[in-house]
Amino acid sequence: MILNHFYLSHRHLIPLSVVFLLALFGRVPASAQEQPSQTPDLQQMQKRMEQLEKEMQELKNEMKAAAAAAPSTAKANAPNEELPKEAVPGPSVEVATETRQAEEHGEEAKQSNSINFYGFAMLDSGYNFGAINPNWSDTERPTQLPSYAGEFGPNGSTFWGVRQTRFGVKSSTDTSLGELKTIFEFELFGTGVDAGQTTFRLRHAWGELGQFGAGQTWSPFMDIDVFPNSLEYWGPNGMVFFRNVQVRWTPIQGNSNVMIALERPGASADGGNYSDFIALQNIAPQFKWPDLSGHVRIARDWGYIQVGAILRKVAWVDTAGAEFNLSGTAIGWGINTSSNIKFTKNDTARLSVVYGKAIENYMNDAPVDIGVQNNPSNPVSPIKGVPLPVLGVVSFLDHNWNEKFSSSIGYSMVNIDNSNGMAANAYHQGHYALTNLLYHPVKQVTMGGEFQFGRRVNFLDGFNYNDYKLQFSFRYDWSKGFEW
Repeated sequence: MILNHFYLSHRHLIPLSVVFLLALFGRVPASAQEQPSQTPDLQQMQKRMEQLEKEMQELKNEMKAAAAAAPSTAKANAPNEELPKEAVPGPSVEVATETRQAEEHGEEAKQSNSINFYGFAMLDSGYNFGAINPNWSDTERPTQLPSYAGEFGPNGSTFWGVRQTRFGVKSSTDTSLGELKTIFEFELFGTGVDAGQTTFRLRHAWGELGQFGAGQTWSPFMDIDVFPNSLEYWGPNGMVFFRNVQVRWTPIQGNSNVMIALERPGASADGGNYSDFIALQNIAPQFKWPDLSGHVRIARDWGYIQVGAILRKVAWVDTAGAEFNLSGTAIGWGINTSSNIKFTKNDTARLSVVYGKAIENYMNDAPVDIGVQNNPSNPVSPIKGVPLPVLGVVSFLDHNWNEKFSSSIGYSMVNIDNSNGMAANAYHQGHYALTNLLYHPVKQVTMGGEFQFGRRVNFLDGFNYNDYKLQFSFRYDWSKGFEW
């Protein structure tokens, strides 16, 4: 507007100067003005004066109009005022056209790739006041406690190891079909034929693109978030805990989600009182169908609730074809309800209840899926295999005292309804409990002590065994990520 005023003043600079000169020379002597030869000039000058007055009036009108418009202009350009939504600039025509063309040709406007290496080194040490299977001396597994007096020697032993040490690699890549995620992770905790050894053990080998994934990872039937903040490696015996080979579909993703999977089948059986029966040596397992599992999780601000389910078929074939026919099948099924409840920002309850038949293979610490039952009324099949019902319970509380200290306390239990053909010292019930105090001097370091309790109860002979243990651990986490 200042420029406009400057322009207007200069536009009339010459006429205004003329007015000044006329006013100055208008004071000449009257005799000069009365000369007849000057009459035409005076008339022209009078007309010119009238024209100048008219232009001056127009100039005043324009100045008034400019003054009236100045406040609204200043408000529109005030530094603290937001522009109207319709005035917010969008992409230029050229940018919008390029984006549309890229979408039409399936090109990605932006692609993000990342890879993360992570893991930790961990030392476990402690003292066991009781006795346990030596291959599992650094765990508290009720199934590995003595089933009769003196089975694993005298009470009292120390243990040391680094078997919880872990290494993993995760990657993420944006694609036109969604996010591609992979994970490869292993630890040094030997199991199976490597039980008791410090050796490589695969945990996860998994790939996922959008809603579909395949490989080995957590079963959808389980809930890893039930696992408490503890030092003991194996964890609560009453929780579903199984990393299995599977193909999985996740139609709903996020904190609330739905998963459905086909998993690698497998099961175990106990010959019980007939373990030495020759006819049982000819029994071979048969798995024609994968296990069908899944869960639904609903998340809220206070935590979440998850309901998992599994359906499976377990079969066995008598390959001898002699006087007995001990072939059979069993339908396994289970319902697993779990939850995390955030009572406060420092207190989280981890809860689960699971019940089913022939799902011991998916439990964290339960022995067999199929038991032997007497069937004396049938001479061809005097015994038969039956699915064993199992109940599992987990109840833990994790508490943060402050940024440096945390604790966990809780209890877990497994109860199996044994069949009548099982041995008197067969595993019937297990109890698990612990409490700890953990110290985090820095975010990447955890150290602390933990008191653990385990109890085994036999099926019929009345024998039970209590175990007490102290564990001290030091864990050092690390991770390094790259993006491009």
